[in-house]
Amino acid sequence: MTETDQRDLGDSDSPIEDELEDAFQRMIGEGTQRLHRPWREVLTTGFFGGTEVALGVLAYLSVLNQTHNPLLAGLAFSVGFLALLLGRSELFTEGFLVPVTTVVAKRASVPQLLKLWCGTLLANLVGGWLIMWLIMTGFPKLRSQTIESASHYIDAPIGPESIALAVLGGMAITLMTRMQHGTDSMPAKIAAAVAGAFLLAGLQMFHSILDSLLIFGALISGAAPFGYLDWLAWFAYVAPLNVLGGLALVTLLRLIRSKDRLKDERASAES
Repeated sequence: MTETDQRDLGDSDSPIEDELEDAFQRMIGEGTQRLHRPWREVLTTGFFGGTEVALGVLAYLSVLNQTHNPLLAGLAFSVGFLALLLGRSELFTEGFLVPVTTVVAKRASVPQLLKLWCGTLLANLVGGWLIMWLIMTGFPKLRSQTIESASHYIDAPIGPESIALAVLGGMAITLMTRMQHGTDSMPAKIAAAVAGAFLLAGLQMFHSILDSLLIFGALISGAAPFGYLDWLAWFAYVAPLNVLGGLALVTLLRLIRSKDRLKDERASAES
């Protein structure tokens, strides 16, 4: 089917399907707002994202400590992603699909994208560390479970398995973002958040923020057999692989799918 046929058959004159056009407009609208925020708003939103995910970690650890079932604990972790969704905060790893699409559409710049990534990442870690300190202080019975869970990631050798899990972790959360922007239905967005939590936490994929909070909790407990340098070495290879998974396996394919629509948007931005 030619581009002209698609424009004629749809309700709009867009070169992509009407459903994709609605999702595209939602992404560009949100991405433009997010990328043009000042540092204060970027850091504040990222800080809240870290604190809210840490509460999801609390739910995860509590269920895992009682059931020793990571799949059930992964469902409990969805509390964190639901807080992100309803509280309008954000994680560093949520900044792939929407902001990158916005930059490619020329509605924002690369420096603005880097500001979002760096500011959100730093604020996520600071906010998450603070709440993990409170959790380890208020729930001492969870300390041994936290150390056990954190050791699963820290002790994993760098090899095909850990690399694949980190790439899949970036893909899973970016797919969650894609699903949430593909609908106006709040129940559907909530379902996507629960599904994302199940994949990431329940299947123990490697995620630079979520797993860092587990590691921080273990370090704060004072009994961890590793230190902050071990966390940094782990983070240094997991974060880029999360980015690779989110960009190459979801974002790039979405950009290719919306190539003609992006061309129109870029032309409009330049006019």
